[in-house]
Amino acid sequence: MNIKDYLWDKKYLILINIITTLFIGTIIYIGETVSLSRSNGLYVVAVALFIFAVYLVVDFISKNKYYKQLKKTADLEGLDWVNSLPLPVTSEQRMFNELLLKQYQAINRKLSEYQSKSIENREFITMWVHEIKTPIAASKLIIENSLDHPSEEVLYSIEDEIEKIEDFVQMTLFYSRTDDFATDYIINRINLKKVVNECIKRAFSSITNKNLNLQLKSLDLHIDTDEKWLGFIIKQILDNAIKYSKKNGEISIYGESFEEEVTLTIEDQGAGIKEEDILRVFDKNFTGSNGRKYVTSTGIGLYLSQKIARKLGHCITISSNSGKGTKVVIHFPYWNDYYDV
Repeated sequence: MNIKDYLWDKKYLILINIITTLFIGTIIYIGETVSLSRSNGLYVVAVALFIFAVYLVVDFISKNKYYKQLKKTADLEGLDWVNSLPLPVTSEQRMFNELLLKQYQAINRKLSEYQSKSIENREFITMWVHEIKTPIAASKLIIENSLDHPSEEVLYSIEDEIEKIEDFVQMTLFYSRTDDFATDYIINRINLKKVVNECIKRAFSSITNKNLNLQLKSLDLHIDTDEKWLGFIIKQILDNAIKYSKKNGEISIYGESFEEEVTLTIEDQGAGIKEEDILRVFDKNFTGSNGRKYVTSTGIGLYLSQKIARKLGHCITISSNSGKGTKVVIHFPYWNDYYDV
């Protein structure tokens, strides 16, 4: 509130004081020529009190009207009462109205965020339940068809389906923790080769079933990251490479060290990604044209991977040639010092 607003709020009081002062001044002026009696003095006092009483009545009526409307508004349920606030009479009331409106808008934003998150979680759970049925049903079918002639290939097939179930469970756990990421990560200096090898072990049955050839090189690099979260990211990218690779295909995994960053590349020779889909692969629930061919595509893995990577200070980029393969690169920028290579 500035002085102009303050004076405007007190305009009636100022007017009353001016009228009273002029009245008393007039009486004093008259008193210089005409002798004033005691009764005249009481008359001046009475008039001054009357004028002040008129001011109080007018001020009470105007403010009482505002507070009655405010009380009716306060009795309303929900948050829409903010839009029903009475028009402010003073600068002070206007400031309070503005403050309440800002608070109302902030609460609405929070509610919208919670509602969006609730819808997102519900969609994810629905998708998860639907998707996890597939490997469970496939496992039962494999077992039923192989009871009379079990083989090593059958065991690998069952293991592959179990790993898919495990991956869906892992995805759910990581998805539920992304909002509390700040309390669930520890940055350490880790060996990239160790994390990659662990992911390959977990995907071994899928690799075996497709008879894929893995080319590993230059992975003995050290980076600063959270091993658990990075393992999730690499596993998601590796799973995609396996899923979209043809049988007897090849997947190359290699690291590179540059002046400003270390990179990990996972490159396959599979289906590739169409040019119109490449910019949307990190969007939530986006599966693209490949997702229509491969029913196990959920559109969650890359979305989560990029989200987690950014929180870790990393970045994922993708380049692809439709029908010839996809190249996914995880970038690990240097922080305060160089990694030990």
